[in-house]
Amino acid sequence: MKREIIKAREIRLLNTPQFEVHVVTGDRRGAGTDANVWLVIHDDLGRKSPSVKLNKWWRNDHERDTESVYEVTVSERFGPVSQIEFWRDAVGFGDDWFVDRFEVHNVSTKEVYYFPVHRWVAADVHYFINEYDCTLPRDDRNKEQRQAELNRIREEYQIKVHVPGGPAQSWKLPQDEMFKGDYKWDIMKTKGNLLLTTSLINLVSKDKWKSLEDLKSIYKFSLEEPKCVKYWTEDKWFGLQRVQGANPVLISLCTEIPSKFGVEPEMVEPFLEGLTLEKALSQKRLFIVDLEILKDISCRDARLLTAPLALFFLNDRKELMPIAIQLFQDKGPDNPVFLPSDSKYTWLLAKLYYNNADASYHQSCTHLGFTHLLMEGVVVCTHRNLSLSHPLFKLMAPHFLYLLAINGRELGSLLSENGWVDTTMTVGRCGMFELVKRGFKKWQVDVNGIIPNDFKARNVDDPTVLPNYPYRDDSIAIYKAIHNYVTRVVQFYYDDPQKIIEDDELQNWRAELVLSRDDGGIGLVGVPGQDVKFTTVEQVTDMVTVVIAICSIGHAAANFLQYEEYGFPPNYPGILPSEVPKDKGPHTLQDVLKVLPDKETSLDIMVITKLLSRLGTKPLGDFEVKYLYHPVCVKAAEKFRAELKDITANIQARNESAEFPYPWLDPRIIPNSISI
Repeated sequence: MKREIIKAREIRLLNTPQFEVHVVTGDRRGAGTDANVWLVIHDDLGRKSPSVKLNKWWRNDHERDTESVYEVTVSERFGPVSQIEFWRDAVGFGDDWFVDRFEVHNVSTKEVYYFPVHRWVAADVHYFINEYDCTLPRDDRNKEQRQAELNRIREEYQIKVHVPGGPAQSWKLPQDEMFKGDYKWDIMKTKGNLLLTTSLINLVSKDKWKSLEDLKSIYKFSLEEPKCVKYWTEDKWFGLQRVQGANPVLISLCTEIPSKFGVEPEMVEPFLEGLTLEKALSQKRLFIVDLEILKDISCRDARLLTAPLALFFLNDRKELMPIAIQLFQDKGPDNPVFLPSDSKYTWLLAKLYYNNADASYHQSCTHLGFTHLLMEGVVVCTHRNLSLSHPLFKLMAPHFLYLLAINGRELGSLLSENGWVDTTMTVGRCGMFELVKRGFKKWQVDVNGIIPNDFKARNVDDPTVLPNYPYRDDSIAIYKAIHNYVTRVVQFYYDDPQKIIEDDELQNWRAELVLSRDDGGIGLVGVPGQDVKFTTVEQVTDMVTVVIAICSIGHAAANFLQYEEYGFPPNYPGILPSEVPKDKGPHTLQDVLKVLPDKETSLDIMVITKLLSRLGTKPLGDFEVKYLYHPVCVKAAEKFRAELKDITANIQARNESAEFPYPWLDPRIIPNSISI
């Protein structure tokens, strides 16, 4: 009788499913499959389940962005799950399949084993995925599979320099990088729809604005009035643009007046609140922007772009005030130093032409060059060298979402010949490419990429020297939070420095990042490392942090303020005629109106910058796709989000009492990636 009870119990156990398997098909174009799919579960002692066909006859399994659940029965002695094996055939009209993940749920213990896949599954190939699928090359049980995948990916992701002397980019747009919601991301189509839904279409003409009120009337329709409309003529506002505008990355402490800058003590001392020029310099009260990089840029249609210098004084109210502007680099009688004491509209024109130059640098370098194009090469290089199973790939992957897609399609339309840049920017597309090339010659990972180092290099890292610099304060705080997050993950996987040195994928990644663009690399300067290798956790952490920070902080700061800056053309003009003032003679408001872009161009600027200022992907830390499932990584991400939440609280508290709030680096509105 006892033997019969035991046997009955064994039969019951064999017939009772011990596991539920959840199969999640990814959300990509063509991700679903009609093929037959099989699965085998492996435990940590090498035992495996029978092969199970993952099919339910009453439903259409494995469709795009769906989850299907199946039962799996194993032997009584089956241990903890450590690996899954799965494959598909080529049956069906649509047999391609992109798998997001498998989850194996133990019915009795409620334990869940995660097997991220994030791969296209080829027919008749057996895939072996370890729990968490997050291993260094030396620890991977499936080295041949790993290398085969990398070889395949390298065929898809290839580096090409499209503009001679320019940045490394993608040879073509890989299928995996396509937008999933295609219609949502067509900027030119959306622009047309916006125009059609407003009465603004009636304003499309080459007519000039007759008055400022005529210009402001445009906001009576569907475009809201940018806040700068109230302040754009004020010197205080002009100073604020240097520390919390769309291009807050150039202001530096002035320790001496450059010899090329025709500033004399008697010119500026009336604006120094009783200080001599020498005293103001020694007390660290003077700041400068030098746009020498713009000198002799060849612009479309022989337009003239200034290459200005501007001097600012930190007054007793801790406000940054402009006190001198020279529009070209070389001193001379036809290149005067403009002062706040000049006639009202003469000084205003000097500020307009300065901002036109600043806007040219902003769009060419700060925005396009140092975020979109710089990271395009890095994304391609990362795919080529780091396996889908590599911890660092999984760390960075959420921040690559749609970057190649937005660059491949939308930038192509904006930067096409006679496109938006050619018609709305003084610099034009060819001048913009030249500026990007010049910028890349100066940009360094260890200076410009490591955000705190960038402020140190400009001597504006100390809040007691330059207070009220919200871009600095917010970007450093978020950079440190990213660094902390990356450190927790990197330290876990590289607990022994020897693992860094022996990680061929990691070292190959670094080698291609620093390899000259002439030789097929990305050509980055200042990448951390010694003896052409990463050797420490700190070096690896710094490089990964820089990548994530540029894709989030860098792009958000440069992009989402565009409408607020450009949406009222006098505030931050993208294009101005070549009648640059060459003397300090009096000017009128009509002279100012005369240099503003016509109605058609103004509308084009307003609508496109409005569209470009839309938020794209989810907020930083709230990842669209989850790649890291190991408990250590999950905990690191939770701490990251907690730190970001604290930063948000601090920014909100500051902005509540600020006369001019700066919300643009609130982590809640910083997307994970460059997706617009």
